[in-house]
Amino acid sequence: MPNRRILSLWFPRLGAERLIRMERGTFDAPLAVLRDTGQMQVICSLSERAEREGLTLGQPLRDAQAMCPHVITRLRNVQAEQGFMKVLTRWAGKYSPWVAATEEDALVLDVTGSTHLFGGEEGVLTQVGEDCADLQLTVRAGLADTLGAAWALARFGAQPGVAHRSGDDIDQEARATRSRAVKRRHWTRGGAAPPAARDKTDVGRIAVPGQTREALAPLPVAALRLEGDTQAELARLGLRRIGDLTAQPRAGLARRFGKGLVLRLDQALGAVPEPVNPAPPETFYAVRMSLPDPIGLEEDVAAAVDKVLGPLCERLKTKSKGLRVVRLQVFRTDQTMQSVEVGLARATDDPERVRPLLRMKLTDIDAGFGIDMLRLEAVRVETLHARHTAGHLEARQAADKRLNQGQALEDLIGRIGARVGLEQITRRHPASSHIPEKTAQVLHAAWSEPWEQAWPESVLKRPLLLWRPEPVHAPDVPRLPEVFRWRGRDMAVAEARGPERIAPEWWLDEPEWRSGVRDYWRVTCKNGERLWLYFAHGGQMSAGWFCQGSFA
Repeated sequence: MPNRRILSLWFPRLGAERLIRMERGTFDAPLAVLRDTGQMQVICSLSERAEREGLTLGQPLRDAQAMCPHVITRLRNVQAEQGFMKVLTRWAGKYSPWVAATEEDALVLDVTGSTHLFGGEEGVLTQVGEDCADLQLTVRAGLADTLGAAWALARFGAQPGVAHRSGDDIDQEARATRSRAVKRRHWTRGGAAPPAARDKTDVGRIAVPGQTREALAPLPVAALRLEGDTQAELARLGLRRIGDLTAQPRAGLARRFGKGLVLRLDQALGAVPEPVNPAPPETFYAVRMSLPDPIGLEEDVAAAVDKVLGPLCERLKTKSKGLRVVRLQVFRTDQTMQSVEVGLARATDDPERVRPLLRMKLTDIDAGFGIDMLRLEAVRVETLHARHTAGHLEARQAADKRLNQGQALEDLIGRIGARVGLEQITRRHPASSHIPEKTAQVLHAAWSEPWEQAWPESVLKRPLLLWRPEPVHAPDVPRLPEVFRWRGRDMAVAEARGPERIAPEWWLDEPEWRSGVRDYWRVTCKNGERLWLYFAHGGQMSAGWFCQGSFA
């Protein structure tokens, strides 16, 4: 079995070069992408020209503008960069079907058994460099037996042995002493390493199979993906290369720096497996239509929607899927976009059930200077059960059932939901509880089925209307009063039936039932009102009389 080979691709200027691609190279000045930390804006990505001006990552905006007044700045768009990384993930699928986006600006590929398709491992790196050059992207690559080694070679392969900043780093000394410090300190003894020149045609390094330890030995300890505090402590002890760590006793390293350092070292050397977990492929159900001339009339947009709705439903039908939520996106000539969504109470692949809902939303679309492209996407889909052939009797029964039940209710819910929202339409189902207000549960009508069985009847009659308990002014004794005051009115008891004792659910802590055991009475007042009163015997709350409902 061939050795496992992992390819790591790092895009160090992803944020800036994505914007340059969007503007089609119209930036004629250094470009810096900023992220807001809450207190200030700092640089998170730089173009190549900005790096030549001396700007660095993590530098505050005010310092960057002081060094390079003509720098162009843009705020970071995290969602757009994530979408761009998904595009790069699909592009990397040409080299291997096993692709994972492990970081915001990096990809990992398991190229075991596929490098011969490109002329070997050198051919893979050459092809990657050519493709990224065509895409106007900067890439650094590393190929090794393990994920950790490939990651290290991609980021530190061209700069071996760069030391972490320590207390005797010449960059931290006074300016007057730096010239002498350069002569006195070499980077292997704590000084700063000179910047290594990169060859643009050399996109990465390859570790020969079985020689991972030799390839990692000259690299700095930062290539092990360690935390900053651990790197600084290792530098103070003079352990600046990975080779320095491999020569140390493992027990001493684990005792001094914890198991994290030993784990990262073992992962890079292959002693501990580190799998590549690719994301599952996303399936999109969408249809797009580009228009030769911009449109702006509602009738034209409706005609375009009809053109794309049919193919979308046909594609879903071939996959035994049904629409549940559909989104219409209209792209204007001024490079802006507007979208509307509609939901259905039941999944369907029939365009006639979706078309009226989309037409209701067309009035919310602002055409602006004109619409030159439409995109209809099935945001949420569900599996539809396969149909089967039935005989005459079974077909008659199915037809009668369809006529009796039909899809009128689902269509009505969809139409009302397009106006007020599907989450506003609810239905009730019976629930198993002896608590009066919990004998029914409220469900969203669009995501639940009607209750087909008979509603369970209670042994004792329950009020038609229920509300939260309201205090009743009466003596705090368990005996039903002949006169009480409720809602600012004096009420006289004409007839009463009870009591019915109901105890709270002791396994739940409900604020409404902290008053303890209740004795319920069905009370008919002399003015004709029929109320549901109860006396709370007191628990965490004081005892007293309350009114909770009204009978018809």
